[in-house]
Amino acid sequence: MPVIKCPTPESLSIAAEALLTTFPQARVFALHAEMGTGKTTFMHAVCRYLKSPDHADSPTFAIVNDYALPDGEKIHHLDCYRLKSLQEAEEIGVEEYLYSGEYCFIEWPENIAELLPDETVHVRISTESPFTGGCRTFEF
Repeated sequence: MPVIKCPTPESLSIAAEALLTTFPQARVFALHAEMGTGKTTFMHAVCRYLKSPDHADSPTFAIVNDYALPDGEKIHHLDCYRLKSLQEAEEIGVEEYLYSGEYCFIEWPENIAELLPDETVHVRISTESPFTGGCRTFEF
């Protein structure tokens, strides 16, 4: 299991590259992390690595943000924090994103664990000091 240490927000590009080159065929990534560990900041690095012209933003209120890719496909960035049930997830079409064949990154995946494809790559993100920009550790 690779472990990547990122001492600065700028170094998150190392983790994004490592994740996407370690799992080149993967399309669904579950981001397991506490509040304030930098999941959305990591998504900025993922978008840059995949050459999306879009700016990653927290999908907490929208639940899903899409970012364009140069080949016409999209990155789907889901935040399942506010979902109260699997039924709610199904009603908003979460499965369509998960099985689209496009990149799908999920924050708070434990809220939809039963819907995740078997081949989902689980990424654990921790930080030495949440909310203060401490060193982030990625394990996948």
